[in-house]
Amino acid sequence: MSNNNSSTIANRRRFLSQLALGAAALPLLRWAPAQAADLPHLSVDDPSAKALGYTESAAKLDPKTEASYKPGSRCGSCALFQGKDAQGDYAGCAAFPGKAVNKNGWCRAYSKAG
Repeated sequence: MSNNNSSTIANRRRFLSQLALGAAALPLLRWAPAQAADLPHLSVDDPSAKALGYTESAAKLDPKTEASYKPGSRCGSCALFQGKDAQGDYAGCAAFPGKAVNKNGWCRAYSKAG
């Protein structure tokens, strides 16, 4: 066997053993999605929050100044609110990926949960 061939075989064996070790370690890793506690709270000053008129308290909205707001609507009753992952008053929202919104908040993306 040539020296080049034995080097290739050794590299292949090393790669396969590392691959096997990596595969064996996968179940030990925690592959959990981000929980609301891990997400930063959406700031009303965030550009996307401003674009959708997000507020932390729907109770402070005036239906006369925010035409799409309906009294009683809030993030906690919205189809986009990810309430099953809620941590306290905050949970993720499909309208604001990577951010947690207040369940008592509201924005123009509001869609009543079915």
